[in-house]
Amino acid sequence: MKYPNQTDAAYGIQAASSKNKSFVLWREVVMAYAAPAIMAGIGGLVTADRGLQIGALTTIGGASALLALMIGLLLRSRVGDVRWVIGAPHLFVVAVFALAGSSFGLYAAWVTSVLLENMIPSNHWAWVGRVWIDFPLSGFIASTIVTWRWRIAVTTHFSSKRRTKK
Repeated sequence: MKYPNQTDAAYGIQAASSKNKSFVLWREVVMAYAAPAIMAGIGGLVTADRGLQIGALTTIGGASALLALMIGLLLRSRVGDVRWVIGAPHLFVVAVFALAGSSFGLYAAWVTSVLLENMIPSNHWAWVGRVWIDFPLSGFIASTIVTWRWRIAVTTHFSSKRRTKK
């Protein structure tokens, strides 16, 4: 193994190539939870909005992680092998999945609010009013990021396969 300099050789450091990036679902789910939760938490601290601070850790981060898991599993399954998903322009695929993610978030908000309002009076659940914004927005952001990163990994994988076949 050749190293570019003596420091790298002494510590066995080898830079990871950008061509070898792969799509790892658990990392995507962790980032889908952490990134919006941190940003919303900071927003809650700046505006002194206690509801936003709590929502950052629950409805915002949780919905993002759940949607990222669902979209990631969907893309890793046979849906990711469908010709239009791989062959269509990058932005078109991301837009379709972002629309699907926000639609699912809107549906989840409707189900959550209807179920909780029928079972328990809504004045005991202050966060129920937040789900109408949190779920669709989290679904949109998580779907966009996961689909974007998956598509880059797939494109890189296919282009490296083409280079090795020639």
